[in-house]
Amino acid sequence: MYSGGELKLENPNLGTLIQNLTELTELNLDSVKISGQGSDWCEAISSSLPNLRVLSLSGCALSGPICESLAKLQSLYEIDLGNNSFYAPVPRSFANFSNLTSLCLHDFDLLGTFPKEIFQIPSLKTIGVSGNFALHVSFPEFPKNGSLRSLIVGSTSFSVDLPNSIGNLKMLSSIDISNCSFTGSFRKSIENLTQLADLDMSGNRFNSPISSIHWETLVNLEILNLRNSQLYGTIPSSVVSLPKMKTLILSNNRFSGQVPEFSNTSSPLLGTLGLENNNLEGQIPTSIFNLQGLIFLNLSSNNFSGFSFNGPQVPRDLWSLDLSHNSLLFNYSGTNSSSLQMRILSLASNKLRAFPDFLRNQSTFYDLDLSNNQIQGEIHNWIYSLKSLDSLDLSTNSLVTLEAPLPNSTSALSSLDLHSNKLQGIHSSYSFLQLDHLGLASNKLTTFPDFLRNQSTLYDLDLSNNQIQGEIPNWILSLKSLDSLDLSGNSLVTLEAPLLFWTFIPTNFKIWILDSLQKLNLSCNSLESLEAPLPHLTIVPLSVDLHSNQLQGHFPLFLSSSYQDYSRNNFSSSIPTDISDFIYGSYLSLSSNNFHRAIPKSIFNARGGVLDLSNNSLSGNIPQCLTQSLSHLVIDLRRNKISGTIPDNFLKGCELRNLDLSNNQMQGRFPKSLVNCSRLEVLNIGNNNITDTFPCFLMSLSTLRILVLRSNKFYGCIGCPKTNDTWSVLQIIDLAHNNFRGDMPGRLSLTWQAMVSNEDESPTNLGFFYQPGRNYTCNVYKRVCHTHSYDVSSYYAIYYRDAITTIIKGLE
Repeated sequence: MYSGGELKLENPNLGTLIQNLTELTELNLDSVKISGQGSDWCEAISSSLPNLRVLSLSGCALSGPICESLAKLQSLYEIDLGNNSFYAPVPRSFANFSNLTSLCLHDFDLLGTFPKEIFQIPSLKTIGVSGNFALHVSFPEFPKNGSLRSLIVGSTSFSVDLPNSIGNLKMLSSIDISNCSFTGSFRKSIENLTQLADLDMSGNRFNSPISSIHWETLVNLEILNLRNSQLYGTIPSSVVSLPKMKTLILSNNRFSGQVPEFSNTSSPLLGTLGLENNNLEGQIPTSIFNLQGLIFLNLSSNNFSGFSFNGPQVPRDLWSLDLSHNSLLFNYSGTNSSSLQMRILSLASNKLRAFPDFLRNQSTFYDLDLSNNQIQGEIHNWIYSLKSLDSLDLSTNSLVTLEAPLPNSTSALSSLDLHSNKLQGIHSSYSFLQLDHLGLASNKLTTFPDFLRNQSTLYDLDLSNNQIQGEIPNWILSLKSLDSLDLSGNSLVTLEAPLLFWTFIPTNFKIWILDSLQKLNLSCNSLESLEAPLPHLTIVPLSVDLHSNQLQGHFPLFLSSSYQDYSRNNFSSSIPTDISDFIYGSYLSLSSNNFHRAIPKSIFNARGGVLDLSNNSLSGNIPQCLTQSLSHLVIDLRRNKISGTIPDNFLKGCELRNLDLSNNQMQGRFPKSLVNCSRLEVLNIGNNNITDTFPCFLMSLSTLRILVLRSNKFYGCIGCPKTNDTWSVLQIIDLAHNNFRGDMPGRLSLTWQAMVSNEDESPTNLGFFYQPGRNYTCNVYKRVCHTHSYDVSSYYAIYYRDAITTIIKGLE
């Protein structure tokens, strides 16, 4: 049956389909979804196909276990069961397939220990078990002249070193032992494998040099990947002189010294060369550009200091060249540089003090990155007119002005990043630039650049952290294609009166409806009100950030925005009772204002991820509906004047990660239904009047990392003798200033390992990354407590950082 773009075998099922095919020798149903339970497929095949020689069921949605009866099929010489989900071990009986030549179990979700006897099947030529992260594998001692041609075991778990006897497998043409956690020295016996074409040993911990290997014996080697393997020493010239090499990756190691010269014996087929993230130094050899097949060259993040840019001996094209994060100066100003043409060039984070002259002759440029250098003064007009240049990054330099454009200038630029320079303005004559993205943040602009008025394709505009004062002109909010506008960190005080009509929406507070804008950031200015009505248009922004202004008076809501931040302003009204009608989002912060009176019930009815009402003067009881929300991840009501009890009707399926009710006036008992919030990580009810015993029922919350009960009226003994549950990830617990008595049970503290150890010894962030519409969060806990901060890294992504106040010897 064909359904939804895939083939399914349901009626008849597999057993019925093959029950009379007793003479069948080959069964290939790759990518056909086979229905059935557990090992039904396996029993059907072993009982119906006694003469089977080839079994290929890759990507068939099979499940395990693999039945032992499959061993009856002694004629099998080829098995491919990859890309299924067995969650089971490989039967030891597979080692009894005496005719087996190929065994492929890639991405199989295998468990347990792989029978190493399988590697010793005399007829075996191909074995592939890569992508089984939970599978424990160890190699036997390989006999001389073994038959293996292909050994693919990458991304499995090895607990022993790579045996030197691997050099006995002289028929091997392909080896993948990447990401297997091998340690010890790089095996010199590799040089015996003269038939090797593909060698991937990346992602291991060899911690040794490779200079003792006679690489020149591997004359058939086409692909060599030793990335991220803790290798050190110099790069031997023999490894860059192999005649058939197509891809050479030595990146993310600790190689030092100079890059060897590329001789005439070097492969003309070498297309990808990756030497980034090492400790290489000195001059970059120009002979590297005589490799006629070279397409991608990455030398970034080294200590290269010089580059005599004379170009190759014959004209050629290079797709991508990355020289970023070095110490290059580029003093060359010769005439032969046009013989090397590039599409992508990164010279970011070097020591450039001027624009390299060879750039003038580039006719195929698409992407140029000169950011984070020491380029000063004027931006030359020729750079905008490079024929194919689409993206230009000149950020983080010391550029002051733009040279006047040439008459009748045209440009292919769509993205221009000039942030973190010293620009004071851009002349209106630059309106010939029609950009999609423009970054002018952190310059010295005092007015809105006039050339922006004529931008018809501008999608993303960042003018943050400048010195722009006064009004926000209405034309900038009405740019036809503008999707994201960041004006934060300036000295803006008001909005210009509109030129277009607007439509009033009757409500108790102002409603903004903008045109194409999806992300608007006006934070960290001096705005006192948003009373000026805007043009009534049709599309609402998904993200609005107004925090850290001086807003007061009418409360401006943006209709149905998913992210709204009004924190750190001067609002002093009550929260409108119908606020939920205008919230459809993942984040709402009214923190650090002077909102007063009761919390409206409707605010908890709105679907959202983060609700922050902290640091206000809210009073009254917590609405019962707080506990009825299944969508909120964070509810922060700390530092208000809320009284009454905490509602005890949290629903099963509650998604709360963080609940902070501290520094209020709540009383009554601790809500036992909070255990329904099975993902709770931060709970703070400190500085209230809660009266109860130690909340042992919370021990069932294995995700709890912070628990603050301080300054309440808890009483009785600390400890939970009737439960075996532990808080294995608990990092902070504060029980001070209560009425607890007795001893602190030693068993409790011994289970709190997260308090005393951190595997990588790095500091800890308390928070999570949240993407609305998905059912996961990525915790990034380390061991430091920070103040609240919020970052919308995209229109649909929010990073929320938790806060906790620690008190040591009476000092906060």
